[in-house]
Amino acid sequence: MQVRRCAVVYLEPREEISFDLPSLLQGGAGLRRQRRWLALAPHLDGEIEIDADERELLGRLSPGQWSPLESLSDAPAAALRRLLDTGLLIGDAESDAAHRERDQALRDGHWWPPAALAHRLARWQGVDGVADMEAKDLTTVSGLRDKLGAPPPPVRERVPAAQRIALPEIEPADLDALLARRATCRNFDRERALPYRLFAQMLQRTFAAQAQLRVDEDAVFLKKHSPSAGGLHPTEAYLIVQRVEGLAPGLYHYHPIEHALEPLPPPPGELADFVLRALAGQHWFADAPALAVLAPRYARCFWKYRHHAKAYRALVLDSGHLSQTLYLSATDLGLGAFVTCAVNEVDLERAFGLDPLSEGPLAVCGFGWRAQQQRTAEFDPAGEVWAPAR
Repeated sequence: MQVRRCAVVYLEPREEISFDLPSLLQGGAGLRRQRRWLALAPHLDGEIEIDADERELLGRLSPGQWSPLESLSDAPAAALRRLLDTGLLIGDAESDAAHRERDQALRDGHWWPPAALAHRLARWQGVDGVADMEAKDLTTVSGLRDKLGAPPPPVRERVPAAQRIALPEIEPADLDALLARRATCRNFDRERALPYRLFAQMLQRTFAAQAQLRVDEDAVFLKKHSPSAGGLHPTEAYLIVQRVEGLAPGLYHYHPIEHALEPLPPPPGELADFVLRALAGQHWFADAPALAVLAPRYARCFWKYRHHAKAYRALVLDSGHLSQTLYLSATDLGLGAFVTCAVNEVDLERAFGLDPLSEGPLAVCGFGWRAQQQRTAEFDPAGEVWAPAR
C-alpha cells in the first residue's frame, strides 16, 4: 500500500477562550485559553482536529509523490490510521477510494488553493439566518446601531470641501429613471402568477446567449448581455419555478443556447418549504414566482485561469453582473427583483445534483410581481417604488 498527503490542506492553530472562575478568584484574568490544531481541506466537509503526531505526519508526506507504507514504520500507527480515515492522507487501497476520488476531483479542477478552501468551508446547510438575526435584534437599522455601534461613515473624504471639483449635473434620461426605480423587492404578490412570455423574456434578456463564437467544434464562446472573464460565461441558471402560467412548479435548468428549459426531479417535500430552506429563512424573498440559482461551472473558468489567484473572484463578479442585468430587466418590465448570497448551498446542491468542487451555487436571485402592500420594509429612501409616507 502507498500513501500521500491530500492535495490541499491548511493548518490553523485556533485559540478558544472561556470563563475560568478559579483563575478569577486567584487574581487572574478569569479566562481559560485553549489552543487546538485544526486541519482544513477543501475536498472534505468541515474542519478536523488533529494532534501533534498527526500534524507532524502531515508535514512529512508529499502531496504529489506516493510513499510506501513500509517507509512510515516509525510513524505512530494510530495517527496514520486516523489521517487515512479522515481523508487528510490518501491511500491507494480500495477502502480509500472515496477520499481518493474527492481529492483527485480537486486536483483536476485547477483551483487556486485558498479559493478552494474559502469556497468549500463557507457553504451553509440548514441555516436559518433570519431567526439568528432576530434573536440578536439585528434585523432593523436601530437594532444594528444599538448592538454594533455606529457604522463607518458613508463616504471617505480625502480632501477639505474647498478643494473638491464640482461636476455638472446632467438632466436625467430614460435610463436614469429606470435606475432610480431599481430596488430590491421584499414584497412579492403571493397569488399572482407570471405570464409565460414575460418569464421567457426575463430569461432571454438575462441568461440567453445572444451570439456565439465557434473556434472549433469543441471550443465555443458565448456573447450575453453581461460581461464575463475571458468570454467564458461559466455561470449556469438553475430555476425554481413556483408560479408561472403554463409551467409546472418545480426545478429546471436553463439552456442558454437553445433558450429552453430542462426539467429536473423535484426536491423532497413541499416546494415552498424547500425554497424557504434554500434562502436560509428569508421569507420576504421566498414568495417570488421564479428564482434563479447562479451556479458557476468551475472547470469552464479554470480551463483558462488554472490555479489563478483571480479566477474565483471573476466568478463572483459573474454572479453580480447577471443579477444586475436581471434587476434592470425586471424593473423595465414592471417586476420586482432580488439577489442574495445568504443561501444554504448544500441544500441547493443536493436538490439540483451539483458537486461543489465542479459546480455550485454562489447566489440566488428572483423576480415577479410586487405586492400591492408593503409587508416587509424595503430600502426605498427616494420613494421611487413605494409612495413616501405622509
